[in-house]
Amino acid sequence: MAYVITEPCIGTKDTACVDVCPVDCIHPKKDEPDFESVEQLYIDPDECIDCGACVPACPVSAIFALEDLPEKWASYTEKNAQWYKK
Repeated sequence: MAYVITEPCIGTKDTACVDVCPVDCIHPKKDEPDFESVEQLYIDPDECIDCGACVPACPVSAIFALEDLPEKWASYTEKNAQWYKK
């Protein structure tokens, strides 16, 4: 896993990150069935190519490189990965 979406995304779900992702690895998108029911967006840990395009695109600074992830949001690494295991 290269990048993790954290707590500031909850309730915001701004999709600017989705729009800039070159490999389409951030979900759910606005047109996907899960969009309304989830509280945040998630980055697919297997599809992400570690380009970092999503980081500056996020208006609420919710996306972090794994090595820069604040300790208080460490649980979001697993939360992110679990969403793709459903």
